[in-house]
Amino acid sequence: MNEVFRQEKKYWLTQIDMQILSGRLEKVMLQDPHNGAQGYTIRSLYFDTLGETDYQGKIDGLELRRKIRLRAYDPAAAFAMLEMKQKEGNYQKKRSLRLERADAQAVARGQYDPLLRYADPFAAECYGLHGQCYRPKTIVEYRRKAFIARENKIRITLDHQIRATESCWDLFSPQLNLYPVMDPFNGLLEVKYNGFLLSYIKTLINGADRGELSVSKYCLARSATLHYSL
Repeated sequence: MNEVFRQEKKYWLTQIDMQILSGRLEKVMLQDPHNGAQGYTIRSLYFDTLGETDYQGKIDGLELRRKIRLRAYDPAAAFAMLEMKQKEGNYQKKRSLRLERADAQAVARGQYDPLLRYADPFAAECYGLHGQCYRPKTIVEYRRKAFIARENKIRITLDHQIRATESCWDLFSPQLNLYPVMDPFNGLLEVKYNGFLLSYIKTLINGADRGELSVSKYCLARSATLHYSL
């Protein structure tokens, strides 16, 4: 299991502002090795209870809440990451475990037994979610460009082309029928770090600041069908 504990802030940006900020960040930060000219693709299958507990917790602004997902970076990948993000005050804790493709597909079908083959306690914890009736809810896919600074584990991400579907929960499908969940001319800036943000990076981010948001891609996707307002 991998565990990350950090602060996370989010902002809306226009595509133009994202391009400008990207050009500035690449001069002072390391690029994620997976970055291309347009970044790389991320696809996540989110789970929730029958009563939409995690979705409603985010909408209600609960101090302690979580999200559970399977994440893949390529439909042809041999694995997926099982991840749980937990909000704890100003910090986010993310734990993740690599699952073999067949096991991830089974979990996506609501079959949690393959998790028992993994010795990691995190796998056992996720297996227990079966008793809480966690089921697949939506797939969210988007393009991401990421920048890294080793100090304080700083990671800046620029996400765009955010789309979703609730008609198919096959994380590895080569072709999904996706719909946009936000204006395609806008994107999402995420700033993640431990401790404090270095001043030169903070200056760059502040130049593109449009006001901090409390939003998640999962809730953006679900709100399209559950008719809630963020």
